[in-house]
Amino acid sequence: MTTMDTAPVAGVRAPLALVGMGALAMAVVEVLNPEYDLVSETLSRYVHGTAGWLVPAALLAVGTASAVLVSRLGAGTRRVGRAALAVWAVGILVAAFFPADPPGNWGRPSLAELVHGNAAFLAFAALPTAAVLLRGMLVARRPGLRTVLNALTVATAVATVALTVFLVDVMGGGPSLGLGGAPTLVGLAERLVLAVDFGWVALALTAAAGTSRERGRDRRA
Repeated sequence: MTTMDTAPVAGVRAPLALVGMGALAMAVVEVLNPEYDLVSETLSRYVHGTAGWLVPAALLAVGTASAVLVSRLGAGTRRVGRAALAVWAVGILVAAFFPADPPGNWGRPSLAELVHGNAAFLAFAALPTAAVLLRGMLVARRPGLRTVLNALTVATAVATVALTVFLVDVMGGGPSLGLGGAPTLVGLAERLVLAVDFGWVALALTAAAGTSRERGRDRRA
């Protein structure tokens, strides 16, 4: 492999590290706050708990990595798919700067909560759209990742639909869609969405890097 071939791979390490740090930060804040119910409480609420600063730090890290991915997709990428990915990146970054309300405060959200929640929801809705529209281009650059990309594309769509159902239930006078002792599964659904979305961003960064030869062929196509 030539120096030109390895350059794109080397250039993807920094944004991949940001995604990894974001995922690690979310895991650490979960461990440090056992009093929160991971099934019914969203991770955004952890900003008010122990080491709560890790929540916005994680969102900033992944949002920055996503912005890097948008910039590296190139002009030949489908515009709608790239725009959807940009909405995801901006939404995650905005959500990082506006903290969610403390737990149990669904009825009367603050302005910060409204901005955080709407930005996060737009981001969650945009990522599956980007995954579907960019799948073909990413597979073309890294055919070996076809199976995993297809699986994550389906997973992010299904998880986002599930999260939407639970959010509507909670905000519409619920919760009523609980299980066992949990009044709602919105927290679990959000964690699934975050895990799948973070995974997709990391995989897309790897696929978008490609090799110098693949990148040139993609531009000519």
